Amino acid sequence: MEKKSERGAAEERGFKPELHPTDKGGSIGTPVLGLSDAPAAQLLRWEAAPGTVFDQPEPALDQLLELTVIIPARNEEDCLAACLESLVSQSEDVFKLGRDWELVVVNDHSTDRTAEIAYSFTGVTVVAADKLESGWTGKANAIWTAARRARGRWLLFTDADTIHEQGSLRRAIHEAMKHKVGMLSYSPRQIVHGLWQRSLMPLVFCELALAYPPAMVSDPAQRIAAANGQFLLIEREAYRRLGGHSSVAEKVLEDVELAFLAKRRKVGLRFRYAEDAVSTRMYRSTTAMIEGWTKNLALLFDNCLMLAVWRAIDIFLLFLLPVLAVELWNARLFAHSAQWLAAGWVLAILWVRNLFRFYGRVAKSNFPFLDCAMAPLGLPLFVALLYSSWFQHRILKRVSWKGRSYKT
Repeated sequence: MEKKSERGAAEERGFKPELHPTDKGGSIGTPVLGLSDAPAAQLLRWEAAPGTVFDQPEPALDQLLELTVIIPARNEEDCLAACLESLVSQSEDVFKLGRDWELVVVNDHSTDRTAEIAYSFTGVTVVAADKLESGWTGKANAIWTAARRARGRWLLFTDADTIHEQGSLRRAIHEAMKHKVGMLSYSPRQIVHGLWQRSLMPLVFCELALAYPPAMVSDPAQRIAAANGQFLLIEREAYRRLGGHSSVAEKVLEDVELAFLAKRRKVGLRFRYAEDAVSTRMYRSTTAMIEGWTKNLALLFDNCLMLAVWRAIDIFLLFLLPVLAVELWNARLFAHSAQWLAAGWVLAILWVRNLFRFYGRVAKSNFPFLDCAMAPLGLPLFVALLYSSWFQHRILKRVSWKGRSYKT
């Protein structure tokens, strides 16, 4: 992303991020406040005036809460209650909701019972998302509405379809501080139902694991970056240095774009699979799943069409090789001979070898064995979605999500 594109949306909302001296020429500055052993005077590179990233005048450090959790919610009545229950239940004497941390639900112009459900939870703050302006995605706008008023030293952006394990909030903060990173993102355990979700989702997530290896993403020396907006924890000063969601206002994958900014400006990034901390059911229907991956796949994989070609080859290898082997064994194409029987066995051995190769690849998705075993059934849909996503982004240059249309 070029510097001009990073700053344009932010300046439109009145926030003009100053580049760190070492941010020029593609490099990035020093670690953020509280995440380094360097003197504090060297860390406070950016002095934020009231009304920049945060709406209110910046309080003293001892007046900040430990954490602000922000949930953007648009028509989430079927999953929001479970998410809030898993978060509110983490309030305890040493980590009390309202005293040590705050929980904010941003009602993004929902037309269902989302707001009503949020209001029913004691201690939860409900705010209405600002009017969606041109050049902003709905999710970025909703998060930005709450983030500018956040009072936490740490900000956690999480989705309404997530379930958080007991104690995961405090453990995540401790993990980020232990590794001295300004941004920590978890890839949740995926909950899937039905044939199409169980066969398709392992295919998508194994490709994600191969394209964005967590070890490389977490390595400051590597340029590769990734984050999952279902659980994105960021230190307050780091968020300011990145320019907040205003700097990725128009990006469909705002989480990944923030991760690239974090890498570029060296605030520190850690990314891992975290079944111990959070789980999610991303899609409630096959229709929503198709719409969601059509929106995302071409942005996640630069070689989208080539990936579709390779997975189409997998269809041939997994489904047609055994058919050819049987044909040769039965000698339906040629006169019966030992040579053709041997050729059939060669194809059968190739098929078994390819089956193990395919499973080894899909197993990287962290899905259960049975879901991975069903993955070949999802290959035709995966190929179709890869092509559809490429077509939407590269030809039509427009995608849709939750009743809204975005230019790409």
